[in-house]
Amino acid sequence: MAPYHELNDDRLTALLKEGDDRAFTAIYDRYFWLLHSHAYKWLRNREDAKDIIHELFSNLWSKRKILTFQDKLAPYLYASVRNRIFNQLARDKYAVQYSDRLESFMKQGECITDHLVRERMLMEIIENGIAEMPRKMREVFELSRKQQLSHKEIADKLGISEATVRKHIQHALKILRPKFEMIIIAWSLIHR
Repeated sequence: MAPYHELNDDRLTALLKEGDDRAFTAIYDRYFWLLHSHAYKWLRNREDAKDIIHELFSNLWSKRKILTFQDKLAPYLYASVRNRIFNQLARDKYAVQYSDRLESFMKQGECITDHLVRERMLMEIIENGIAEMPRKMREVFELSRKQQLSHKEIADKLGISEATVRKHIQHALKILRPKFEMIIIAWSLIHR
């Protein structure tokens, strides 16, 4: 038998179907750079062109036993490369569209879900902070912030002075303020 590089495509294809790896190597050597040049013209990226050609030859080897094509080997290889190029270009187009939409969405502002999660977390921290306060301070703070009573109304309702109400609210805010600051710092670090 003649050296593999001298065999015609039909003979190499027949040997390839039989699992002859030297026939595969001869086909690869014969067509790699031709197919690569063809792919590069479309893609303008050597690495992408190489990836497509390597994927084509990998597929050719793995499906060698069931290969069926109407024409000769060369038109089959060129058509396979063309189809892979079109698939790649379509994927790239959709990736760019997706990226543009995502960027546009991000520029519009933060997601409403993110705001709801933050609000829920903040409310939970506030409620936990209030629950940790001494009973009288908690009662004064809740009347002030939840029921929105004035200092005088709270003082009358609880039978204490307005100065005591003011002190309880100031202490309550001192307890809650560091918790808010931690949350604000954490959110600013996450959303840089």
